[in-house]
Amino acid sequence: MSELFDRLVGIMDRLRDPGGCPWDREQTLETLSGYLLEEAHEVTEAVRSGERGALCEELGDLLLQIVFMAKIGSENDWFTIDDVAHGISEKMIRRHPHVFGETVVEDSDEVVRNWEEIKSEERRESRKASVLDGVPASLPALLKAYRMTQKAAAVGFDWARPEDVIDKLHEEVAELEAEVRTGDKVALDRVRSEMGDVLFVMANLARHLGVEPETAMQETNSRFLRRFQGVEALAKKAGRALSDMSLAELDGLWNQVKAEEKGL
Repeated sequence: MSELFDRLVGIMDRLRDPGGCPWDREQTLETLSGYLLEEAHEVTEAVRSGERGALCEELGDLLLQIVFMAKIGSENDWFTIDDVAHGISEKMIRRHPHVFGETVVEDSDEVVRNWEEIKSEERRESRKASVLDGVPASLPALLKAYRMTQKAAAVGFDWARPEDVIDKLHEEVAELEAEVRTGDKVALDRVRSEMGDVLFVMANLARHLGVEPETAMQETNSRFLRRFQGVEALAKKAGRALSDMSLAELDGLWNQVKAEEKGL
């Protein structure tokens, strides 16, 4: 493994050399950030698809972005790929005292609590002001809500039961409905605010139920895409254009696709 990884690092060195690739030489941490996010999403998509060959390839693309950024860090005397590997190795050892130390834990919940306590201590040592400082601003909104409330819950700021979150959800939906029903001239800013509250509580409910909301939403998006493409295929087979069909007809095709998926 070390030889193969060293080969990848060497390839990146060559690409960034004065006689290397002009495009690779022009890249910065800022330009690579977008590619990093894109590759991370493609890894997630490969996991969902179940295509292991695709997952292997996408993990390689993601690894390349890490090596690329580390190379730029090295060129500027900020850090090297060895520093990156050393830092994460030390962090994993420090945050797993039940494996690498004498701490005894009963279950994974206790592991998570210990993890958050260790992170809190690290935050105090680095003088970070807030429990939420470690949540990246660039996270997708649902995932960010999930992570922020996860951290808030670790210090006791949370609903006690999922049922309490559902009660709050009903309250927020009622407030959204009230804004929508105010009349024809709906104040978009108020609706947006109430809609945000509903989605935020939904992310909390997902957390309480052990569901990662971003993953759940992606799965629903994929399911809608698959079924809608099925509707398109059925309409094409019948020689019909979707735009010429009534909503009742479209619903009928949609239900047919769902029934076929379920083997009914």
